[in-house]
Amino acid sequence: MKELLDLQKIIVPEMLTLMEKRYHILRNIAVWQPIGRRLLAGKLQIGERIVRKEISFLQQQGLLDVEAGGMTVTPEGREVIQKLKESIYQLRGIRHLQDSLQKKLGIRNAYVVSGNLEEEEYVLNDMAKVASMQLQQTVEDDMVLGITGGSTMAAVAEVLAQVRKMEHVTVVPARGGFGREVEKQANTVVAQIARKLGARYMLLHASDTLSKEALQSVLNDPAIKKVVETIKTTRCLVFGIGRADEMARRREFTQDQIEMLTRQRAVAESFGFYFTREGTIVHEIETLGINFNDFLKMEHAIGVAGGARKAEAIFTIARLKPSMVLVTDEAAAMEIMKHF
Repeated sequence: MKELLDLQKIIVPEMLTLMEKRYHILRNIAVWQPIGRRLLAGKLQIGERIVRKEISFLQQQGLLDVEAGGMTVTPEGREVIQKLKESIYQLRGIRHLQDSLQKKLGIRNAYVVSGNLEEEEYVLNDMAKVASMQLQQTVEDDMVLGITGGSTMAAVAEVLAQVRKMEHVTVVPARGGFGREVEKQANTVVAQIARKLGARYMLLHASDTLSKEALQSVLNDPAIKKVVETIKTTRCLVFGIGRADEMARRREFTQDQIEMLTRQRAVAESFGFYFTREGTIVHEIETLGINFNDFLKMEHAIGVAGGARKAEAIFTIARLKPSMVLVTDEAAAMEIMKHF
């Protein structure tokens, strides 16, 4: 297959470009279906006439259904998407890229999915599927599994396949809650993942943005204290990676605090610690659950993050935890390889 693709690049390069374009259209319809042509053209930033032409071709091949309510991918279309994915990976050199990324970061393993999370919604789904597979391969009986919140972890919970009963596994939130979207809170994600695994779970009914005094008061509650003690025994952690400025805003820092982080060149946040690219801690806040020192000692850690804008944050955290597994996208991986 690789030799054929290499020959096609030389003899008929336009054919590969067309294949990628049609794959891109199919993948996006699969995410947004049912969707109309005009809305699809707007999302893909492609002329409506071009979209109409490609849709007509894909429909003739039996890959799309076009009805009044919008376009949907047929079962044959979904099969083509899966078969094309490996060809696209070879075409773009994804396997070589992830090997190079793993060596550059010095981590246990790196998995790279094709595309850019910031531009293509299906990339989040692809990353979530890889992360969920890594989770299933790592978790074992009598293990405490820690999960953070956020949109990426919510996607992992969504795509996680129903598996055998893991009644001796306990799923816990890695930290308290923050932000205003309930479906992305760690507690919500934990409950969903535990149901998929057939595992037990514990919830942490406390905010991750408490003052030091309030934090000590909360820890006097026997129920919360028990949950925190269990969280501290986490052996496998699945977590998102955040930019320092974005996490500061999510935590509702003041403008003065955000400017302070900028002056100190903070680029990444993990478990309440804010880091420079060199890994120096420039700010920390008291948090419930797993802190950065716990993270460094964690037996298994699976980090999931994508998009070129997060490249610096990914680079920073990965360099601090050589034993971690990283799941990212092509855009972030390329940015890291080029600039860090």
